Amino acid sequence: MNQIVVEDQFSVTIDNDKISDAMSGSNEVDSGSNGFEFFVENGLAKIHESTLEDSIIRTSLFSGIDQRLVKKTKIVAIHKNLNSSWSGKARAQSFRVFSKAVADKYGADANVKYAWYGASRDEICEIVMHGFSWYRKAAGNRDCYRHCISLSAAKFSFDSVLSSEVDETGLRHLLLCRVILGKQEVVTDSNQFHPSSPEFDSGVDDLSAPRKYIVWSSYMNSHILPCYIISFEAPYLRDSKGLLQANTIKAGSPWMRFPTLISMLSRFLGPSEMVSLNKQCTDFREKKITRPQLIQRVKEIAGNQLLAAVVNLHTNKVIYSFCTFFPLLCSFGFAQSPINLYASY
Repeated sequence: MNQIVVEDQFSVTIDNDKISDAMSGSNEVDSGSNGFEFFVENGLAKIHESTLEDSIIRTSLFSGIDQRLVKKTKIVAIHKNLNSSWSGKARAQSFRVFSKAVADKYGADANVKYAWYGASRDEICEIVMHGFSWYRKAAGNRDCYRHCISLSAAKFSFDSVLSSEVDETGLRHLLLCRVILGKQEVVTDSNQFHPSSPEFDSGVDDLSAPRKYIVWSSYMNSHILPCYIISFEAPYLRDSKGLLQANTIKAGSPWMRFPTLISMLSRFLGPSEMVSLNKQCTDFREKKITRPQLIQRVKEIAGNQLLAAVVNLHTNKVIYSFCTFFPLLCSFGFAQSPINLYASY
């Protein structure tokens, strides 16, 4: 089993989804910025390529991505959060205190695991500097407030890749975090904003095979510790305008049924968004809203970027030309065409 150092106080072993902690230190960092001045100025250090630490993180990221897409995904840099500022040291200390408290609560370990978080570069930088926030910008530059933080389990990195946003340099960014999960419960109620009882510490979508970890907002800066920023290129994903790389569309059909779309979106959206999405679909089936209204509301709830990525993910089977998939793109406003989405149930 490989062992790597992930911060001044901890080392980890990654065996699928398992983590073990030990006191250690590391000097495998690069003081150079190479275009990542903002990261370096805010207490992060670039990890040397070809080191064991770098290799394990790369392997972990790629293990959660379809092998056909791994060759099209290029990791440009990995930066370690050194927690060198006073606030960073305080958050790291808080994480250790809560880890011990949760472990003492059950007379066992605190169930600490690695998890991925995808967002815009600006949001990730804000998280590293100031911690997670109740407030975030949603699709369409709308303000929204959240009652939980949703992270992807270690083996499902691609879920967070789809949540990342391309910046002006063409890069996307992920956070690799350590998360105190403690005792988990399945979360299905969109109105739930804290554990259902003192017995539980966090939520999951599935107890036997969790894909999504849910950390309540009241715990988001004590139970989540950002450790790395992974900066990468994924040209097969559409940009914020929904554009496509020519001749890379893969599709089994030029159409995508709404039930299939909703099913796939459920992997990436939170409980409240899914309740809203299902309501819109019910309203459409009951003819309370029109098909164009349904499409518009799906776009507002999920956001153009996630929709584009999910559609692209759905079509990774048989290579077709751009024109083959053109009608579906047009339906969501990514191109101009009189043909609309096949909204069949």
